[in-house]
Amino acid sequence: MLTILLQATPEGANLYSNFLFIGLIILVFYFFMVRPQQKKAKDQKKFREELKRGMNVVTVGGLHGRLLSVDDDTVWIEVDKGLKLKFDKVAIAVEATSRVNANTTTETT
Repeated sequence: MLTILLQATPEGANLYSNFLFIGLIILVFYFFMVRPQQKKAKDQKKFREELKRGMNVVTVGGLHGRLLSVDDDTVWIEVDKGLKLKFDKVAIAVEATSRVNANTTTETT
């Protein structure tokens, strides 16, 4: 019986380690899940604010075109000669548009 009592831990130490473990999990969750998502949303917002006439863009549906005009919430895209389509700004894919513009600049140089 004495051996069992010597192996037991105090209740306060166990409770403290549980809170420390939960806090560590929350911290890891924040740095690996929440923070990168907030940074990506901020970068997308900045990109959409910097859209300007004449840029080649790609929509989230994969439609390629050139920006004709940029309004507050919408953009007009020329897909083919004389074919103009109206899209919401949020329909412009940031990653695909960046790739298209990067390929265009390397081809012209």
